[in-house]
Amino acid sequence: MPRLDAYRVSLHAELLLDMHRRCFYGDRVTLLPPDVLADRIRSGLLSFPVTHFDADLQFDEPRYREHLAWQAGFDVAGLFAAGGTGEGFSLTPPEIDRVVRTAVSEVGDRVPVVAPATGGTALAVAQAKAAQDAGAAGVLLFPPYLTEAGQRGLAEHVTAVCRATDLGVIVYSRANAVLDDVTVGELAERNPNLIGYKDGVGEIERLTRIYARLGDRLTYIGGLPTAETFALPLLQLGVSTYSSAIFNFVPEFALRFYAAVREQDRETVYGLLSEFVIPYLDIRDRGKGYAVSIIKAGLTAVGRDGGRVRPPLTDLSDDERAELATLVQKVS
Repeated sequence: MPRLDAYRVSLHAELLLDMHRRCFYGDRVTLLPPDVLADRIRSGLLSFPVTHFDADLQFDEPRYREHLAWQAGFDVAGLFAAGGTGEGFSLTPPEIDRVVRTAVSEVGDRVPVVAPATGGTALAVAQAKAAQDAGAAGVLLFPPYLTEAGQRGLAEHVTAVCRATDLGVIVYSRANAVLDDVTVGELAERNPNLIGYKDGVGEIERLTRIYARLGDRLTYIGGLPTAETFALPLLQLGVSTYSSAIFNFVPEFALRFYAAVREQDRETVYGLLSEFVIPYLDIRDRGKGYAVSIIKAGLTAVGRDGGRVRPPLTDLSDDERAELATLVQKVS
């Protein structure tokens, strides 16, 4: 992949953002064209913010708004509300709708807000429609919960969601909904508003086949846990951006890392991996579900109060929090 002309990319991203801003008129929101969203998403790093809860583990809207406003103050290409890092799996459909609407009203005039569609096909279709009604810029389609399905069934699931909305749709290929290159090709042909493929598997041959078949027809997003670890090698497979959970609490570091990846600066990338990312992974890997818990702990470590996670997740221990805080100080 050739080195990018930084000025050209920055200017293109700013023009797209300006177009996005002009889609807002008071309380009325007009549709952001899927191709515009696709170009915007591929142009930079992606934020997957945590969802804040109060002492009773209910949605804490004021703290969430404060966090989103802070996140949107950095050069980020898209904000994915109520995603995996946002504990969307523990939110009820009404809560998801409230979180998405909060995000749109708080930062939607500055950053494209992408909403989740989850569960079985009927629920995912309803959530895609709700996302459009809420003024979201796009939809991230998660795998159906639990259900095992073949490629034909998954294709029908994705198509049903795409046809339920005019928004751009990004499909998340992982767990029980891993799409092969033939299926992705058919879906892209059948659904013009399918704009993105988020990979949560990391199989080199699968990604190579998909990119060889589709090229730049789709935007490719890295979706493996702590995506920074895989960012440089996946860049060679067409994956130009990724979901950065650590952007929640060390945004300057996350952006510096992303810039080094896009410039293919191996020395800087591996230096930052050794300095922060790998020690961070060592803490994260001590407990199941820590991939989310450690992000909220990281926010608390930088003085922004990430709060607690909802069950079935568990929070870091006091010792782990202290260890993380010491690590964060090195890059803050």
